[in-house]
Amino acid sequence: MASSNWPAVVEADLPHGYVVTTSGRVSGVHEAGDVFKEAPFSDEERLAMDNVLTEATRATKVRFNIYIGDLGGDPAAGADAIFPGTPEAAHSVLIAVSPNDRAIEVRSGSEVADRANDRVCQLGVTAALSSFRQGELIDGLVSAVRVMAAAIGR
Repeated sequence: MASSNWPAVVEADLPHGYVVTTSGRVSGVHEAGDVFKEAPFSDEERLAMDNVLTEATRATKVRFNIYIGDLGGDPAAGADAIFPGTPEAAHSVLIAVSPNDRAIEVRSGSEVADRANDRVCQLGVTAALSSFRQGELIDGLVSAVRVMAAAIGR
């Protein structure tokens, strides 16, 4: 099991819209520009995403991270720029989605690249696309994480 050198997270220090879940994961929404009157995702969607990330990480010992937002003019370069700053990057998988550009990018860390290889990443993208086409972003991400976790195994 991978260990972490992270300092303890103080919930009171987290920005608006963020919380430490019972599993210890920090879950939150980032509101770009003006503050939304409502969060962009429902409580059920956020809970589903948190649960699948927790389950996948526990089952595979690979940290799964999700980024939803603008990846810039070149989504691949945008994902490459974001990935090193994600938690436990060397031991993780990043699924980055730029909804306005209709782009999805997946990156895997150096320590898990043999398990989260190109084939596994492509399976995740394929699993997400069906739901994405129906306008279901969270359902697509949940599907992608589940498929990738099943393919990675322990």
